[in-house]
Amino acid sequence: MKRSRSNVRTKQTLSYMLAGVLILGSYSTSAVSSSKVDPCEHINRKLFVFNTHLDNYVAAPISNAYKWITPQFVQTGVFNFYNNLKNINVIVNDVLQAKLKQSAQDTGRLVINSTLGLVGLVDVARDVGLEQNDEDFDQTLAVWGVPKGPYIVLPVLGPLTVRGIPGAIFDTAANPSSYVGAPVQLLSMLNTRANAEGALKFIDEAALDPYVFTRESFLQWRHSLATDGQSQMTSDFDDELLDDSETLSISPASKNNRSDLTLSLSEYIKKFEQASQSFSTTANAFDQIAKSYENVSEKLDKLKN
Repeated sequence: MKRSRSNVRTKQTLSYMLAGVLILGSYSTSAVSSSKVDPCEHINRKLFVFNTHLDNYVAAPISNAYKWITPQFVQTGVFNFYNNLKNINVIVNDVLQAKLKQSAQDTGRLVINSTLGLVGLVDVARDVGLEQNDEDFDQTLAVWGVPKGPYIVLPVLGPLTVRGIPGAIFDTAANPSSYVGAPVQLLSMLNTRANAEGALKFIDEAALDPYVFTRESFLQWRHSLATDGQSQMTSDFDDELLDDSETLSISPASKNNRSDLTLSLSEYIKKFEQASQSFSTTANAFDQIAKSYENVSEKLDKLKN
Protein backbone atom coordinates (compact mmCIF):
# COMPACT_ATOMS: atom_id res chain seq x y z
CA MET A 1 0.00 0.00 0.00
CA LYS A 2 2.84 2.37 0.85
CA ARG A 3 4.46 1.73 -2.51
CA SER A 4 1.20 2.37 -4.41
CA ARG A 5 0.67 5.67 -2.58
CA SER A 6 4.31 6.58 -3.18
CA ASN A 7 3.83 5.91 -6.90
CA VAL A 8 0.73 8.14 -6.95
CA ARG A 9 2.65 10.96 -5.29
CA THR A 10 5.56 10.46 -7.73
CA LYS A 11 3.18 10.70 -10.70
CA GLN A 12 1.62 13.86 -9.24
CA THR A 13 5.06 15.41 -8.79
CA LEU A 14 6.07 14.45 -12.33
CA SER A 15 2.92 16.06 -13.70
CA TYR A 16 3.85 19.30 -11.94
CA MET A 17 7.36 19.03 -13.38
CA LEU A 18 5.94 18.59 -16.89
CA ALA A 19 3.78 21.67 -16.44
CA GLY A 20 6.86 23.57 -15.26
CA VAL A 21 8.82 22.60 -18.37
CA LEU A 22 5.96 23.70 -20.61
CA ILE A 23 5.60 26.97 -18.72
CA LEU A 24 9.30 27.77 -19.05
CA GLY A 25 9.30 26.74 -22.72
CA SER A 26 6.36 28.95 -23.67
CA TYR A 27 6.26 31.54 -20.89
CA SER A 28 6.09 34.54 -23.17
CA THR A 29 3.16 33.04 -25.10
CA SER A 30 1.28 32.31 -21.88
CA ALA A 31 1.94 35.80 -20.56
CA VAL A 32 0.49 37.39 -23.68
CA SER A 33 -2.65 35.25 -23.81
CA SER A 34 -3.29 34.69 -20.09
CA SER A 35 -6.05 37.30 -20.23
CA LYS A 36 -8.11 34.88 -22.31
CA VAL A 37 -7.57 31.89 -20.03
CA ASP A 38 -7.51 33.90 -16.79
CA PRO A 39 -9.44 37.17 -17.27
CA CYS A 40 -9.80 37.71 -13.50
CA GLU A 41 -6.13 37.15 -12.70
CA HIS A 42 -5.84 40.22 -10.46
CA ILE A 43 -8.64 38.89 -8.22
CA ASN A 44 -7.54 35.27 -8.52
CA ARG A 45 -4.05 36.15 -7.34
CA LYS A 46 -5.41 37.78 -4.19
CA LEU A 47 -7.56 34.73 -3.46
CA PHE A 48 -4.57 32.49 -4.19
CA VAL A 49 -2.53 34.38 -1.58
CA PHE A 50 -5.43 34.13 0.90
CA ASN A 51 -5.71 30.36 0.35
CA THR A 52 -1.94 29.99 0.70
CA HIS A 53 -1.91 31.79 4.05
CA LEU A 54 -4.93 29.78 5.20
CA ASP A 55 -3.11 26.58 4.31
CA ASN A 56 0.18 27.61 5.91
CA TYR A 57 -1.29 28.78 9.22
CA VAL A 58 -4.33 26.52 9.63
CA ALA A 59 -4.51 23.48 7.35
CA ALA A 60 -0.80 22.55 7.34
CA PRO A 61 -0.33 22.51 11.17
CA ILE A 62 -3.49 20.46 11.65
CA SER A 63 -2.48 18.11 8.84
CA ASN A 64 1.01 17.67 10.26
CA ALA A 65 -0.45 16.86 13.68
CA TYR A 66 -2.76 14.32 12.04
CA LYS A 67 0.18 12.62 10.30
CA TRP A 68 2.27 12.64 13.50
CA ILE A 69 -0.48 11.13 15.64
CA THR A 70 -1.99 8.69 13.13
CA PRO A 71 -0.08 5.47 12.32
CA GLN A 72 0.73 4.90 8.67
CA PHE A 73 -1.54 1.88 8.31
CA VAL A 74 -4.46 3.95 9.62
CA GLN A 75 -3.69 6.73 7.13
CA THR A 76 -3.64 4.13 4.37
CA GLY A 77 -6.97 2.72 5.53
CA VAL A 78 -8.57 6.18 5.62
CA PHE A 79 -7.24 6.92 2.14
CA ASN A 80 -8.61 3.64 0.80
CA PHE A 81 -11.99 4.17 2.49
CA TYR A 82 -12.65 7.57 0.92
CA ASN A 83 -11.16 6.44 -2.38
CA ASN A 84 -13.65 3.58 -2.40
CA LEU A 85 -16.59 5.96 -1.78
CA LYS A 86 -15.34 8.03 -4.69
CA ASN A 87 -16.06 5.05 -6.96
CA ILE A 88 -19.79 5.85 -6.69
CA ASN A 89 -19.15 9.18 -8.45
CA VAL A 90 -16.91 7.44 -10.95
CA ILE A 91 -19.57 4.86 -11.87
CA VAL A 92 -22.28 7.51 -12.33
CA ASN A 93 -20.03 9.55 -14.62
CA ASP A 94 -18.92 6.41 -16.48
CA VAL A 95 -22.55 5.86 -17.44
CA LEU A 96 -23.15 9.52 -18.32
CA GLN A 97 -20.11 9.38 -20.62
CA ALA A 98 -21.29 6.06 -22.17
CA LYS A 99 -18.20 4.23 -20.89
CA LEU A 100 -20.21 1.09 -20.19
CA LYS A 101 -17.29 -1.34 -20.05
CA GLN A 102 -15.40 0.89 -17.64
CA SER A 103 -18.55 1.35 -15.53
CA ALA A 104 -18.82 -2.44 -15.15
CA GLN A 105 -15.17 -2.62 -14.06
CA ASP A 106 -15.60 0.24 -11.59
CA THR A 107 -18.75 -1.38 -10.20
CA GLY A 108 -16.79 -4.58 -9.65
CA ARG A 109 -14.06 -2.57 -7.93
CA LEU A 110 -16.61 -0.97 -5.60
CA VAL A 111 -18.24 -4.30 -4.72
CA ILE A 112 -14.94 -6.10 -4.09
CA ASN A 113 -13.48 -3.37 -1.88
CA SER A 114 -16.75 -2.87 -0.01
CA THR A 115 -16.94 -6.58 0.86
CA LEU A 116 -13.58 -8.33 0.77
CA GLY A 117 -11.82 -5.02 1.45
CA LEU A 118 -13.63 -4.42 4.75
CA VAL A 119 -15.80 -1.50 3.65
CA GLY A 120 -12.99 -0.16 1.51
CA LEU A 121 -10.26 -0.02 4.16
CA VAL A 122 -8.16 -2.43 2.09
CA ASP A 123 -7.72 -1.96 -1.67
CA VAL A 124 -8.24 -5.60 -2.66
CA ALA A 125 -9.43 -4.67 -6.17
CA ARG A 126 -6.02 -3.26 -7.13
CA ASP A 127 -4.42 -6.59 -6.29
CA VAL A 128 -6.74 -8.38 -8.74
CA GLY A 129 -6.00 -5.89 -11.54
CA LEU A 130 -8.85 -3.39 -11.19
CA GLU A 131 -7.11 -0.02 -11.18
CA GLN A 132 -8.73 3.15 -9.86
CA ASN A 133 -10.28 5.35 -12.57
CA ASP A 134 -10.85 9.07 -12.19
CA GLU A 135 -14.12 10.40 -13.62
CA ASP A 136 -16.16 13.37 -12.43
CA PHE A 137 -19.01 15.53 -13.67
CA ASP A 138 -16.62 18.21 -14.94
CA GLN A 139 -15.22 15.60 -17.34
CA THR A 140 -18.75 14.54 -18.25
CA LEU A 141 -19.63 18.11 -19.19
CA ALA A 142 -16.46 18.25 -21.29
CA VAL A 143 -17.51 15.07 -23.12
CA TRP A 144 -20.91 16.65 -23.75
CA GLY A 145 -19.18 19.61 -25.39
CA VAL A 146 -19.52 22.22 -22.65
CA PRO A 147 -16.56 24.67 -22.83
CA LYS A 148 -14.49 24.90 -19.69
CA GLY A 149 -14.72 28.68 -19.39
CA PRO A 150 -12.28 30.97 -17.59
CA TYR A 151 -9.97 29.89 -14.79
CA ILE A 152 -11.06 31.04 -11.34
CA VAL A 153 -9.82 30.69 -7.77
CA LEU A 154 -12.38 30.34 -4.96
CA PRO A 155 -11.74 30.97 -1.26
CA VAL A 156 -10.87 27.72 0.55
CA LEU A 157 -11.92 25.56 -2.44
CA GLY A 158 -9.01 26.66 -4.62
CA PRO A 159 -8.68 26.53 -8.44
CA LEU A 160 -11.60 25.73 -10.70
CA THR A 161 -12.98 26.56 -14.11
CA VAL A 162 -16.49 27.88 -14.65
CA ARG A 163 -17.48 24.44 -15.95
CA GLY A 164 -16.07 22.89 -12.80
CA ILE A 165 -18.54 24.70 -10.51
CA PRO A 166 -21.65 22.67 -11.47
CA GLY A 167 -19.38 19.65 -11.71
CA ALA A 168 -18.25 20.08 -8.10
CA ILE A 169 -21.84 20.56 -6.92
CA PHE A 170 -23.00 17.38 -8.67
CA ASP A 171 -20.07 15.30 -7.41
CA THR A 172 -20.59 16.54 -3.84
CA ALA A 173 -24.28 15.59 -4.02
CA ALA A 174 -23.42 12.12 -5.38
CA ASN A 175 -20.81 11.33 -2.70
CA PRO A 176 -22.23 9.60 0.44
CA SER A 177 -19.58 11.20 2.67
CA SER A 178 -21.29 14.57 2.08
CA TYR A 179 -24.25 13.46 4.19
CA VAL A 180 -22.40 12.29 7.31
CA GLY A 181 -21.33 14.26 10.35
CA ALA A 182 -18.70 16.99 10.49
CA PRO A 183 -16.01 14.78 12.16
CA VAL A 184 -16.05 12.36 9.21
CA GLN A 185 -15.87 15.21 6.70
CA LEU A 186 -13.01 16.79 8.68
CA LEU A 187 -11.13 13.49 8.56
CA SER A 188 -11.63 13.40 4.79
CA MET A 189 -10.19 16.91 4.41
CA LEU A 190 -7.24 16.12 6.69
CA ASN A 191 -6.47 13.00 4.69
CA THR A 192 -6.64 14.93 1.41
CA ARG A 193 -4.36 17.68 2.75
CA ALA A 194 -1.87 15.13 4.09
CA ASN A 195 -1.64 13.40 0.70
CA ALA A 196 -1.03 16.73 -1.04
CA GLU A 197 1.91 17.71 1.18
CA GLY A 198 4.63 16.65 -1.26
CA ALA A 199 3.11 18.43 -4.27
CA LEU A 200 2.53 21.65 -2.30
CA LYS A 201 6.13 21.72 -1.09
CA PHE A 202 7.35 21.10 -4.63
CA ILE A 203 5.37 24.09 -5.95
CA ASP A 204 6.68 26.41 -3.23
CA GLU A 205 10.30 25.37 -3.75
CA ALA A 206 10.49 24.93 -7.53
CA ALA A 207 8.11 27.47 -9.08
CA LEU A 208 9.31 30.94 -10.06
CA ASP A 209 5.69 32.10 -9.91
CA PRO A 210 3.61 29.66 -7.81
CA TYR A 211 0.36 31.18 -9.06
CA VAL A 212 1.15 30.65 -12.75
CA PHE A 213 2.64 27.24 -12.01
CA THR A 214 -0.51 26.15 -10.19
CA ARG A 215 -2.82 27.54 -12.86
CA GLU A 216 -1.04 25.90 -15.79
CA SER A 217 -0.63 22.60 -13.93
CA PHE A 218 -4.31 22.57 -13.01
CA LEU A 219 -5.48 23.33 -16.56
CA GLN A 220 -3.13 20.69 -18.01
CA TRP A 221 -4.35 18.13 -15.48
CA ARG A 222 -8.04 18.84 -16.14
CA HIS A 223 -7.52 18.76 -19.90
CA SER A 224 -5.69 15.44 -19.63
CA LEU A 225 -8.57 13.98 -17.59
CA ALA A 226 -11.20 15.28 -20.01
CA THR A 227 -9.43 13.67 -22.98
CA ASP A 228 -8.43 10.48 -21.10
CA GLY A 229 -4.78 11.45 -21.54
CA GLN A 230 -4.94 11.09 -25.33
CA SER A 231 -4.37 14.74 -26.18
CA GLN A 232 -2.57 16.84 -23.60
CA MET A 233 -1.43 19.74 -25.74
CA THR A 234 -3.78 20.08 -28.70
CA SER A 235 -7.35 21.07 -27.94
CA ASP A 236 -7.64 23.76 -25.29
CA PHE A 237 -4.15 25.19 -25.48
CA ASP A 238 -4.00 25.20 -29.27
CA ASP A 239 -7.33 27.02 -29.40
CA GLU A 240 -6.55 29.48 -26.62
CA LEU A 241 -2.87 30.16 -27.21
CA LEU A 242 -2.47 29.68 -30.95
CA ASP A 243 -5.74 30.52 -32.71
CA ASP A 244 -5.87 34.17 -31.62
CA SER A 245 -3.93 35.74 -34.49
CA GLU A 246 -4.23 39.29 -33.08
CA THR A 247 -2.90 38.32 -29.66
CA LEU A 248 0.00 36.28 -30.96
CA SER A 249 0.52 38.28 -34.20
CA ILE A 250 0.32 35.22 -36.41
CA SER A 251 0.10 36.27 -40.05
CA PRO A 252 -1.42 34.12 -42.82
CA ALA A 253 2.07 33.54 -44.16
CA SER A 254 3.15 31.87 -40.90
CA LYS A 255 0.66 28.99 -40.73
CA ASN A 256 3.54 26.56 -40.26
CA ASN A 257 4.38 28.16 -36.90
CA ARG A 258 1.59 26.18 -35.28
CA SER A 259 2.92 22.83 -36.45
CA ASP A 260 6.48 23.87 -35.55
CA LEU A 261 5.37 24.73 -32.02
CA THR A 262 3.50 21.43 -31.74
CA LEU A 263 6.63 19.55 -32.82
CA SER A 264 8.69 21.52 -30.33
CA LEU A 265 6.29 20.67 -27.51
CA SER A 266 6.32 17.03 -28.61
CA GLU A 267 10.10 16.99 -28.24
CA TYR A 268 9.74 18.45 -24.74
CA ILE A 269 7.27 15.70 -23.87
CA LYS A 270 9.58 12.96 -25.21
CA LYS A 271 12.48 14.30 -23.19
CA PHE A 272 10.27 14.55 -20.15
CA GLU A 273 9.13 10.93 -20.52
CA GLN A 274 12.79 9.83 -20.59
CA ALA A 275 13.48 11.91 -17.50
CA SER A 276 10.39 10.46 -15.83
CA GLN A 277 11.70 6.92 -16.28
CA SER A 278 15.02 7.88 -14.72
CA PHE A 279 13.21 9.68 -11.92
CA SER A 280 11.01 6.65 -11.23
CA THR A 281 14.08 4.41 -11.06
CA THR A 282 15.72 6.81 -8.62
CA ALA A 283 12.53 7.00 -6.53
CA ASN A 284 12.40 3.21 -6.29
CA ALA A 285 16.02 3.16 -5.16
CA PHE A 286 15.24 5.69 -2.45
CA ASP A 287 12.30 3.55 -1.35
CA GLN A 288 14.61 0.58 -0.90
CA ILE A 289 17.11 2.70 1.04
CA ALA A 290 14.33 4.04 3.26
CA LYS A 291 13.14 0.53 4.02
CA SER A 292 16.68 -0.48 4.93
CA TYR A 293 16.94 2.44 7.34
CA GLU A 294 13.59 1.50 8.86
CA ASN A 295 14.79 -2.06 9.45
CA VAL A 296 18.00 -0.81 11.05
CA SER A 297 16.03 1.60 13.23
CA GLU A 298 13.71 -1.17 14.42
CA LYS A 299 16.66 -3.36 15.33
CA LEU A 300 18.31 -0.53 17.27
CA ASP A 301 15.07 0.11 19.15
CA LYS A 302 14.91 -3.57 20.11
CA LEU A 303 18.52 -3.49 21.33
CA LYS A 304 17.80 -0.40 23.45
CA ASN A 305 14.77 -2.06 25.01
